[in-house]
Amino acid sequence: MRRSTTTALALNATAVVLALTGCASHAEPAGTSAASSAPAQRGGSGSGSTPSALAPVSSAQLSQRLLNEADLGNGYTRKPETLRCNEDVTVIGCPALEKLGSDSATGASLDFHRKAKASFTYTGSTSAEVNEELYSDSPAKLSKGISKVFDAMLSCPSYQVASGSTVVDMGTEKSTAPNLGDEQWSQLLTFSAGGQRSVVKQTAIRTGNILMLVSGSPGLVDAHLDSALAKAWHAGSVPR
Repeated sequence: MRRSTTTALALNATAVVLALTGCASHAEPAGTSAASSAPAQRGGSGSGSTPSALAPVSSAQLSQRLLNEADLGNGYTRKPETLRCNEDVTVIGCPALEKLGSDSATGASLDFHRKAKASFTYTGSTSAEVNEELYSDSPAKLSKGISKVFDAMLSCPSYQVASGSTVVDMGTEKSTAPNLGDEQWSQLLTFSAGGQRSVVKQTAIRTGNILMLVSGSPGLVDAHLDSALAKAWHAGSVPR
């Protein structure tokens, strides 16, 4: 199965798989979608209320809502963009993820054109990092796309990912998601290969027409979720 947009999102939450298999990670540059829209606005006065229909936010606008070094604080450095790895990534022992890859190849899963991404290391260590991805589309499409990814991954507590001659042992465990936004998903991923072992937390929050995915070292993900969501929504406080 050739690595697709959805599979890359699911398996390379912090590019750990690619790093362990010797491939370079790749931070998606902010796009310049021709369809630009006004910033998303929360509607209504009730707690957690959101507009029923919003036009998607452009990639350029999403890039402005990503966290930066000033938001994160001292010790964070943005990772430069690098070239994509040309190796194919194959899933072994998880039929749901294999099927997900096929769906993605037809554009059915999490292949949103409006997106932006930023990755940061903490105190110069590649083992401590945090990554943020923002997507925008209709609430229904965002919910369906991210649910399909998380459901597929959680259906396989253990499986393998092969890239070239390297095989990575994967473990997936559901985690408690914070009560933020309209919908939440969270999981812990374990990557093991060549004597290296990494644990990554991946938390997704959808609020209206914005989907935010934060992944990386568990403690860093938890520490920055609130501020990331607040900035993604241009709000003074996190919607609950």
